[in-house]
Amino acid sequence: MKKTSIAAILTLAAVASGCFGYERKSTVGPSATGVAALIGSWTSGSLVPQPGQCTDMHWDVTEQTGNSASGRFSATCAGGLQLTGTARGTLTGSLVNWSADATATAPGLTASCPIALTGTAELGIDSIRVPYRGTTCLGPVEGIETLRRR
Repeated sequence: MKKTSIAAILTLAAVASGCFGYERKSTVGPSATGVAALIGSWTSGSLVPQPGQCTDMHWDVTEQTGNSASGRFSATCAGGLQLTGTARGTLTGSLVNWSADATATAPGLTASCPIALTGTAELGIDSIRVPYRGTTCLGPVEGIETLRRR
């Protein structure tokens, strides 16, 4: 009798376990690694530049080769300079040595002027901390922006 009862209980347990579902949720970060993690659209949150700083940065990374990435770049710098151009970066670990070449326009400027920015950014899980330094036709600029994936 005991053997029959144990067998019946085990059979019932096996049948009942088929009635319950199993769901797995992953909490792993982004699946892209290396320079592929840069691909996409990135933007900063601050909109009002302080004297000598740039803000409202956008980097649309569309090209990847080896450990390098590039794409369209734009920003607004002090004095109302509107920058548009190209940025490129080389990834080493979580650091991105980057540069941007752009053309700036602003009300009151009779012609556009060239802009060059450089820095060593740090790639996070969902952000890029971007220290920058450069020159504009209105003088030097320097600061730190945090870009987040759009």
